[in-house]
This record gives sequence, C-alpha cells and structure tokens, in this order.
Amino acid sequence: MDERDNREPQTGDRADTPPTFPPASTPAPPPAATPAPSQESSHVFGFGWERPQGQPPTTAGQQQPQQQPTATYPAWATQAHQPIGAQQAQQHGAYPTPTPIPASATAAPPRRRRQWPGIVTAAVLAAVLASGGTALATGALDQDGTSSAYSGLGGTTPVAASSATDVEWQALASQVRDAVVAITVTTAQGTGQGSGVVIDADAGYVVTNNHVVGDASNGGITVTLADGRIIDATIVGTDPTTDIAVVQLSDVPDDLQAAPWGDSTDVLVGQDVMAVGNPLGLASTVTTGIISAIDRPVSTSAEDASSAVVTNAIQIDAAINPGNSGGPLFNTAGEVIGINSSIATTSEASGSIGLGFAIPSAQARRVAEQLVADGVADHAYLGVSLSDATATADGVTRSGAQVESVSSGTPAADAGLRAGDVVVGIDAKAVGGAESLTGFVRQYAAGDEVTLTVVRGGEATDVNVTLADLPVQPTSGTPGQSAPDPTTPDQQQSPDSGSGQLPQLPGLPWGGQDNG
Repeated sequence: MDERDNREPQTGDRADTPPTFPPASTPAPPPAATPAPSQESSHVFGFGWERPQGQPPTTAGQQQPQQQPTATYPAWATQAHQPIGAQQAQQHGAYPTPTPIPASATAAPPRRRRQWPGIVTAAVLAAVLASGGTALATGALDQDGTSSAYSGLGGTTPVAASSATDVEWQALASQVRDAVVAITVTTAQGTGQGSGVVIDADAGYVVTNNHVVGDASNGGITVTLADGRIIDATIVGTDPTTDIAVVQLSDVPDDLQAAPWGDSTDVLVGQDVMAVGNPLGLASTVTTGIISAIDRPVSTSAEDASSAVVTNAIQIDAAINPGNSGGPLFNTAGEVIGINSSIATTSEASGSIGLGFAIPSAQARRVAEQLVADGVADHAYLGVSLSDATATADGVTRSGAQVESVSSGTPAADAGLRAGDVVVGIDAKAVGGAESLTGFVRQYAAGDEVTLTVVRGGEATDVNVTLADLPVQPTSGTPGQSAPDPTTPDQQQSPDSGSGQLPQLPGLPWGGQDNG
C-alpha cells in the first residue's frame, strides 16, 4: 500500500476540534396501504426451516482505480484460508471523460422441525473492487474507475414519500446533492476517480472507500463539489479491513453541506433507496431502486491487497457502476444508510446488472468516527480459521462456517470452541459460510458478547463469546492506516472479524442517532 502520512497541517485538527455532524431527520412512516415487508416473509427463517431452493450464491472479483474489472461467478471455496469465490481484479485503462448526451421473491416457509431462533440467511458473495467509486462484481467501485464532479444535490428538508411506490425523487435528489462530491486521485498508475459524502461541513470531513484513495500519491487528492469547485484534500485515515476512508478538505467553504446519517440496522428488504455518485465520470448521476437483501456476505480484493474485505452488505438493485464507489446510498428521508462500494457482474458484462452492494451506515460510521479521532480503526476478532461446511442437528442440515483451527489465547479459545465445530448462527442470525461469519463479526466491536449457535457431534448448542481487539500488524511508514494482522487466520487469510458496534464518540452525533 502507498503511504498515507502526507497530510498537510489542518486548522481544527481532529484531536482539538471534533467534527459536528448534521442531525438526522425523522423518516416518514411507511404508508398504511403498503406495509413494510417483514424479515420472515423476505429472507428470515428458523434453524428448523429448509433452505429455499434455486438461490445459488454468486461471486466476483475486485479492481484497482481506473481499471474496469471483468467479474465471474466462480464456485464457492471449500478449503480453509481460501477466499470464497474471490477473484483478482482485471486491469483496464482509465475511463475517458464522457461526453454528456442531450436531452425479491418470498420463499414459502417449509415445515418447522425444531423451535430454534429465527435466523437471517444470506448467500456468500465474492466482490471485486472497481475504480470510479463503485466496486464491480461485488467489489468496490472506486479506485480503478473514473468519476467526475458531482453536481449539487442540495437541500436539508427531509422528503416524505407519499407512498412506498410514489417517492418524490426530484425533491429528494435536490435535497441531498450538495453533500455528494467527486474525488479524483493521482496514483503511480495514473488517475482514478470515485465519490464521497460530506459528514462534517465545519471541519470538511468526507467519507469514501479506502480503495478510492488508499493508493493516492503525495498531494494527489482533489474533491469536486456539486457546483464544480475543486478543492485539495488530504487523508485523515484509511481502513482496508472495512474499505472505509476519511479525507479532509484543505479549504472548507462556508456553504459546504453535510448529509445526515440514518440507522442501517432499521432498513428492510423492499425499501426504496437512491444512489448518488459519478459513474464513468458522469457527474451527479442519480439512480433509484429498492433494497434487495440485507446481511449479504460480499468479499472484495485488490491485486495489491494482503487480505480480502468481507462485508455483510446491503444489496440493492439501483444501478451503480465504476465511479460510484464511496458515494452515499440514501433512504427516502434523505439520510445515508450505506456507502456504495461494489457490484456483481458477469464475464460478458462489466456494468450494472442490478446487483449492487453498500457498506451499512452503522459500520461505516463506527469506522469513520475512529479514523477522525485517531487516524486508525480497531476491529474485533474470534481467532479461528474457517471453511465452508454443512452440519446436521435434530434431523436438519444447514450450511455454516466450520472451525478448522483455534488460536490459543483468543476469544474463541476462551469460549471453548474446537476444531470441527460448525457455526450455524450468531445472535439468532443464520451463518451461511465462512465469509458470512466473517462479515457478521466485523459488525461488532471489541468487548461485545455474541452468542454463537454451534453444531458439535450432531447436537446444537449456544456458546457465548466475548470478542477482543484484533492484534494489529505494524506497517512501516503508513500512519493513518489500519493494518489487518495477516497472522490472524480466517477463511480469507484476513481478520475473521472487524468493526461494528462501537460506542459513539463525544462530539460526533452523526445525526443524533445511536447506530452502534
């Protein structure tokens, strides 16, 4: 990774002046005529339920900035320490500046055989980082792709939808546009572009993806506001483990607008969403859709990355493409509920096919707060090596994450986990495989206690585990960057856990909501 310690001295340094985030609006209640879909009707079922048929997992790879990846859907990995369906990003040239042109199905519930807690199931997806701010093939979509300045999406008044299918998209786009920016990065390989969202208008902090700015050369970051103003920026901190980064404007305009943040833990499948960003350099592009799934395990990796980024993402059908990476995903109240980072593609096509993925705002917020406060982010971990497996208990066979080995002195060892155990649930949510468990653990913070449902010897049992801080492997010459410990085994040869529910830091209201 390139060095990130090239920040210029800033006024209002994060240690002295914590950023102030705008208050979140109160989302309008959904219309009575269209009740929000329940989790059970969309993709929640108990341990005793049979897995719905005809829903094979998909996989993809990751790209570098300004290079458009070609993703495929490889078979799931079944061996420990091997990425599940992860692919190397494919290189491609920088996107030329485009010329503007004128004017989930609900599975029928099977019979319940045993009264187990309901569990959300999610197929594991591998992802590819793509430049331009949005990952391709379930990967980040930044660094390799290009994106251009984001035209304003101004306004701060919450937009209420008249119905679940009659959203005032024009008003919503006008409301949020001024908080969305384009990010241009100069690297050793050339120039790449992505997107970002302003989180603190006073201090000039912008959240984006690590894969958008992580390889920036000294002084190689500029931010273009919605109205076309171009401002230099420096890296505050990057976190490769979660693909989140924060940059700071060197000269903060008085009229800078910040976006309020919503609570991603409250989102529902079928909910309307809007993605805003700079796909292929087309500024201020707005696309709309719905949330197709939640807790979807997505793995992204770059050619120069030492470990995979595994996120239990928000899946959307709104079109996102290279250049969208780092840009916000909004709910209909104009609140950020995710950071767009990746898409799934086929080998025949590199653009959007209606399978996009966003890092949940709760996770992005926790990491960003730490980056602003300390320049680095902490992560929790279990301390196990994992592989995909199935296990049968009480006559029911389920997919899960099999423990291949347990490191001594780790939370897993202290809790009594053993090699051969198959983890099929965590806090009453289904674990579909190694990446699924990895993504779930990354949602928590060190010190959090989780309940794992483990199948051992044909019997299911609950095991309480108190997560601990992931040991950090020092990296030479790269302050301001979180460094995963490659010696900590997991199924992807990357930390098997990560950021999640960190208490809100003083002075960082993030819209006044407690998303931790």
